[in-house]
Amino acid sequence: MQPAPLIDTPIRLSLASVSPRRRELLRILLGSFEIMPADIDESQLPAETPERYVLRMAKQKAAAIVERLPEPVGEWAVLGADTAVVLDGQCLGKPDNAAEAADMLSRLSGKSHRVLSSVALMNDRNLLGAAVSDTRVWFDALPPEWIVRYVASGEPMDKAGAYAIQGAAAGWIRRIEGSYSGVMGLPLFETAGLLRRFGLIE
Repeated sequence: MQPAPLIDTPIRLSLASVSPRRRELLRILLGSFEIMPADIDESQLPAETPERYVLRMAKQKAAAIVERLPEPVGEWAVLGADTAVVLDGQCLGKPDNAAEAADMLSRLSGKSHRVLSSVALMNDRNLLGAAVSDTRVWFDALPPEWIVRYVASGEPMDKAGAYAIQGAAAGWIRRIEGSYSGVMGLPLFETAGLLRRFGLIE
């Protein structure tokens, strides 16, 4: 039996992100949605695990948009998402400057790391569901001169862990185990499961 829609009228979905990668990925599942950027504090709490952190971020991003939804609020659903690159148990966020980006890439060089990507769906101030994908990524050794060129390209500057798997860094990734779309920023399997569960897609 198919789950009942959230409401009887058509639902408008808002993506709580301005990320072009997330927008591109969500369009694979949905032809139409709104983009409403969430402006929240993304600091990790003391002793907070990476898993709890990415889930909290996705939920808080969605909740921030729910607070600003136009009336009637009940006709909206909000999708929040977050991604964290985790090396040796530590979350690597977006670099603040070129030096930090180069440092992150040097630390990832020749090692494996995890990419946690979360999604949370909310409607009318209620959390409907949330999920996290966990992917392992292996980098080959990154030549220092390549890191310099890559950082100079600007691509790492708005990416968790200072790299984009769909960009130039792909040439140095030996393999992944898990969700490619999750590493990009929106795990499609988990996202589609939430949207299907609540009747937003078939």
